[in-house]
Amino acid sequence: MTRAGPRAAALVGIFFGLVALASGNALAAADDTGALIYLRGALDSHTPVEALRPATGLTVKGEQAACVNCHQRSGLGTTEGNALYVTVPPVTGSYLFHAREASTAEPVLPYVEWMHGNRDPYSDLTLARAIRDGVDSNGRALSHLMPRYHLGDAQMASLIAYLKGLGSQPSPGVTDQVLHFATIIAPGTDASRRQAMLEVMEKYFEEKNRFPIGNSAQMRTSGKTEYAKSMFMSHRLWRLHVWDLTGPAETWKDQLAEKFAREPVLAVVSGLGNADWAPVQDFCDSQALPCLFPNVEVPIDDERFYFSLFFSRGLPLEAALIASAITRRTPGDTPAPSVIQVYRAGDSGQAGARALTGELESRGVQVHSIVLPAGQTGQGIAEALQTSDRSVPWVLWLRAPDLAALGAAGGAPATVYVSGLMGGLENAPLPEQWRPQVRMAYPFELPERRAVRLRYPENWFAIRKIDIVDEPMQVNTYLACGMLAETLSHMADNFSQPLLVEMLQASIERRLFNTGYYPHLTLGRNQHFASKGGYMVRFADARGSRLVADGGWTVP
Repeated sequence: MTRAGPRAAALVGIFFGLVALASGNALAAADDTGALIYLRGALDSHTPVEALRPATGLTVKGEQAACVNCHQRSGLGTTEGNALYVTVPPVTGSYLFHAREASTAEPVLPYVEWMHGNRDPYSDLTLARAIRDGVDSNGRALSHLMPRYHLGDAQMASLIAYLKGLGSQPSPGVTDQVLHFATIIAPGTDASRRQAMLEVMEKYFEEKNRFPIGNSAQMRTSGKTEYAKSMFMSHRLWRLHVWDLTGPAETWKDQLAEKFAREPVLAVVSGLGNADWAPVQDFCDSQALPCLFPNVEVPIDDERFYFSLFFSRGLPLEAALIASAITRRTPGDTPAPSVIQVYRAGDSGQAGARALTGELESRGVQVHSIVLPAGQTGQGIAEALQTSDRSVPWVLWLRAPDLAALGAAGGAPATVYVSGLMGGLENAPLPEQWRPQVRMAYPFELPERRAVRLRYPENWFAIRKIDIVDEPMQVNTYLACGMLAETLSHMADNFSQPLLVEMLQASIERRLFNTGYYPHLTLGRNQHFASKGGYMVRFADARGSRLVADGGWTVP
């Protein structure tokens, strides 16, 4: 419930955008009216909640009236604006019903920067009055940003019960002295990449734990000591658990459940996967477990997966960039009637090809696919492509060994598009005679423009004697650990898992310089991909790795 401030009026519309936040695990049983009201703005499957906006006299309904839009999934609220600053306080039961007297025997509440402590605790009756009439526990008017809800007694009781239970369970993986984290590695991952990622994480965790504070009473951040808001300090040790998955994807859920039961963790950080990450996303959301910036080529863009955050959309983003390039029209252009795409069965390129097919067929372009046998990288490509039509664009979802074998397939088509992520970016081993025709999807900042941004992580690696095996992956892993550390420092001792996701979504755009391979990073509420675009590039010369962009940074 938002209390009015002198500068709040200009932000009347900020909180009521349509935010589709509900996922299967967070939405309780279908008959839980309180959860439906809070998360969906619904009384049942077809009856929207209605609420009055006092400033305008207008009625908001359904998702526009959902409490989660302002108070967030965690129930811990947020802040909005800079010059125009509005706070949205916590509405979980522990905050609403907590006595404000300093001498209370109740436990000290975890620190929330925007909590309002200048009121008496609510009762069920005064909370119902606040929700219906906009009057707080002391009889003062709440902000006009707080809608006045039309709820019956039974509906109100269900909503209050939901608020009382919201955030009442302690987060897993948190002790007085240790925060536990996991990283997940899918089967089939290259051993050298696995070791390179783990070395970055282990060095980061080691450094984080170098000056442990542990369970020192003076460092408990909800207290009133001079250390209460200390920043960037190891209040608790960090411990990393490595969850290696084995076997087919349909068995991963049970494997993860067993690992999580044996080693409860606060969040999953970084990780490695290629063609299939959906089972991991599904498991993490079923447990309300943040999964933060794994290195995967095919993340799933689905609003059901609220707790998964990624740096980029990966191959689906490349597909959108390629589709835009193929269908881009200038005067005198003849539209491409069809496209040939090539991928290996069972590899990530299959998902890229599927995404491209959807993009192009929706624009009237036919797509013909050549599927190479699985598990034979570098073999059979010449035979498969020698008789293919070279008058139409080709799209190659292929890895470096297959690209290197293209020379034996004959001359290049007039236009060839390749996946940068799969092919090795500027180091893709394309035959010289093919390079002038190649256009590459490139979901990173251009090499010469990102050089300054990479100095800090590269120096960090050098000082710690970390060999560079896969620089984009290792830099992303370093960034994931750094953003976790910064966010936890602002959360103080409030280890709410939804709050961790919410604060990352709100704060990641403040990283104006240290963004690694990306020109900028930003997340909004319920957004999953911090970098939204990329380039289409070509090679400047028949040899070498210098790239030239065909246009600017594009968000398809």
